[in-house]
Amino acid sequence: MTPRNPFNGPTLFSYGFRPFFLGATLFALGVVPVWLFIWRRELTLHSPFAPVDWHIHEMIFGYGAAVVAGFLFTAVPNWTGRMPTRGWPLATLAAIWLAGRVVLAGGAALGSPAVLLIDQAFLLAVVAMVSGEIMAGKNWRNLKVLVPVTLLWAANILYHAEVMTAGTADLGRRLGLALLVFLIMLIGGRILPSFTRNWLAQHGAARLPVPFNRFDAVCLVTGVLALLTWIFAPFTLAAAALGVLAALLHVARLARWRGHATWRSPLLLMLHVAYLGIPAGFIAVSATALGLAAMAAPAHLFGIGAVGGMTVAVMMRATMGHTGREMVAGRGLTVAFVLLPLAALARLAGDALNLGGLDGIALSALLWTTSFALLAWRLVPWLSRPRVARRAPSQASPRPAS
Repeated sequence: MTPRNPFNGPTLFSYGFRPFFLGATLFALGVVPVWLFIWRRELTLHSPFAPVDWHIHEMIFGYGAAVVAGFLFTAVPNWTGRMPTRGWPLATLAAIWLAGRVVLAGGAALGSPAVLLIDQAFLLAVVAMVSGEIMAGKNWRNLKVLVPVTLLWAANILYHAEVMTAGTADLGRRLGLALLVFLIMLIGGRILPSFTRNWLAQHGAARLPVPFNRFDAVCLVTGVLALLTWIFAPFTLAAAALGVLAALLHVARLARWRGHATWRSPLLLMLHVAYLGIPAGFIAVSATALGLAAMAAPAHLFGIGAVGGMTVAVMMRATMGHTGREMVAGRGLTVAFVLLPLAALARLAGDALNLGGLDGIALSALLWTTSFALLAWRLVPWLSRPRVARRAPSQASPRPAS
């Protein structure tokens, strides 16, 4: 969808997905190698957070929040029919996001309260700006999308508060990641069957994805209960039972969307594969509760497999659609995606894996970084340059959440 009025400013600030998808891609490319050097004690940051807390925070509230903002500021004009946020308001918001990354990496001298004040401003501004646009467009039903985003802002504050009072974050880590997973369950549960239905209909398929119904609602409620138990009582039998139940339900939900029939469209199949990270994460929640897996297992299956995979697939698709590119992943972007599930599995293996002198942590970092290097190679020029041609509306445009 092209804005109705011409924009004469920098292309990067002409549409919401551009600065935040570009920022998220480049940040993800650099932050994991930096973390690996910190993990090996070859690099020290002057952060107010302990190294592990810095790493987890920046993957959730640095990378994850940027992609969420890019999606919202691209979807809202479609929901409301209003002009997109662009120009100096968009540039200011991007600068606030960048300021948060800078102070979290080297702002220890500022003091924790000042770092909190700067870092929380991004998600607060996103909620304020998006809610203003939705209300101005009288698109009331999509205001509920801002509930998990507002909770993500609150989780960020909780994260800082835990670090300041207890020295490390605990609830904030799981709460922030769980909210990103919930957004995938909610929004992914709309766009996956919609995109798949359109593609299968175009190719004459007899069976199409099952529309959203009560079964999907049951899956969402069970998923929320499993996530809440993981957050507040991760080592209980309730967490184990709900984890297994949520995993089974979300596998069944995914099967109803007929992703296996889209194997000829890697760009579409990626979305289905990424969603598999959710039931995989729930199985890890159950295994952790029973003492069969480390606490990091669900975090990395959710974080790399579900959040990493889905955000990459969505950034590819939305960028192609909104910059006039053909909706074909090609070899480079397909490989970029495939590396992410492999990175999740390598991280799950951890020290038990030794491949050419690389343990699972180092191999996972290498696979993740290579994935985002390939992604940056294709997406950065597209995001920073003008749209190449007019195209008919496609499946790429973010749809309403309800």
